[in-house]
Amino acid sequence: MCGSVRRVRICVFCGSSSDSAPAFTKVAVEVGGALASRGIGLVYGGASVGTMGALADAALAGGGEVVGVIPGSMTGPEVAHEGLTELHVVEGMHERKALMSALSDGCLALPGGAGTFDELFEAWTWRNIGLHDKPVGVLDADGFYDPLLEQLDRMEQSGFLRRAHRETLIVGVEAGELLDRVVEAVRTGG
Repeated sequence: MCGSVRRVRICVFCGSSSDSAPAFTKVAVEVGGALASRGIGLVYGGASVGTMGALADAALAGGGEVVGVIPGSMTGPEVAHEGLTELHVVEGMHERKALMSALSDGCLALPGGAGTFDELFEAWTWRNIGLHDKPVGVLDADGFYDPLLEQLDRMEQSGFLRRAHRETLIVGVEAGELLDRVVEAVRTGG
């Protein structure tokens, strides 16, 4: 039986703040372009602003598939991105994170705020307790995640984090290289 093969989709967590440093907007543009050039679909939070908007716009400009998932309370004309391949409007944040997970094969966190950290830790925790086996990556652009990575090392040293779980977090400093590692983990089941 013939059927279409769905492309790999990576969920990217990043910020919607318009006040983030220009260097982080540049990183989001690099990731969006890298996804599109590799034929990898993007799943993200559905916003048109901040690094989220820059990420989506870059992926779309490169001809990529972009799927947004946004709570209904955030769909005003200044927030929801109207030019996406698909935009799913959901009830709240829990449904948003669950649908983003269901629509993607792995995830990647860019620099962002509390929401980005919430999404990252939930996806990583779900992996470590066996709710999914999707790879989880962190782009440590400009050393943004260095303090967090140090804290994870401290958690491991203090017995609060198993080494095997620490090693499931894929960390990189260059967008294309990290994206390739996450996609390879999708394809190999690692």
